Amino acid sequence: MPSVGYASAGPEVTGARAPAPESDVGRLADLIGGRRVAVLTGAGLSTDSGIPDYRGPDSPPRNPMTYQQFVGDPVFRQRYWARNHVGWRRMDAARPNPGHRALARLERAGVVSGVITQNVDLLHTKAGSRTVIDLHGTYARVRCLACESRISRMTLADRLEVANPGFAEAAADGLEVAPDADAVIADTASFRMVDCHHCGGMLKPDIVYFGENVPKDRVAAAYALVEAADVLLVAGSSLTVMSGLRFVRHAAKTGRPVAIVNRGHTRGHDLADLVLDTGCSPALTALAEHYDTA
Repeated sequence: MPSVGYASAGPEVTGARAPAPESDVGRLADLIGGRRVAVLTGAGLSTDSGIPDYRGPDSPPRNPMTYQQFVGDPVFRQRYWARNHVGWRRMDAARPNPGHRALARLERAGVVSGVITQNVDLLHTKAGSRTVIDLHGTYARVRCLACESRISRMTLADRLEVANPGFAEAAADGLEVAPDADAVIADTASFRMVDCHHCGGMLKPDIVYFGENVPKDRVAAAYALVEAADVLLVAGSSLTVMSGLRFVRHAAKTGRPVAIVNRGHTRGHDLADLVLDTGCSPALTALAEHYDTA
């Protein structure tokens, strides 16, 4: 088991972020050295873009919909599409924060070899990162569970708007949106769903739900990215679910150092060589600046 170093910079304040202590950045830069870095990111990286996380120290309890609920209960499915019809627009409007941009800079500098993200918000791509594995899919596509055809979320939005004129605008004011683009709306009973226009099958966001498996080719690509790197950096993930934790375990098992930047405890702490209990934006920005001036 590696010898873990812990450091804390206190809570991150959105809009007035305290810089990460130079000693923390120095320790992270020393661990990385001249090595190639694979990065695993979670919802904590996107909080500075206005997208709340699931398990951060300040997050309220959340119960995301499971795959079984979605396919097995039309009431659950109706509620999901009603809430998503409003919430996906907020996610689409979100913009990368300094943490996303720092990782893109580190990739251009040859430090980061690629990003595996558990997020579905596309913010790494919007920030300019080129090698991104969207482990759980993205909010921007929808697939048919019967014929496997795929359409853009915007195309579905147009169809849902025809079926539910004015619903999104009436429900949009002052709502909270969860990390999977699910807006918190109480009254969804009147919402009308639509089916696949090719075959009439059930439509589902092209996102991996709880209780659903990540596609094997995507998992294989993520393992390959870790194996091609020398260090694994985790940013903004509590590693609560196995879909992310398995890459940390694999890195540690194969002798690759693991660094974690996250506010609060993670399931990977015992496997990490360095843990920084701080916000992602200040730590990653400082790391990118370190390499800019090195």
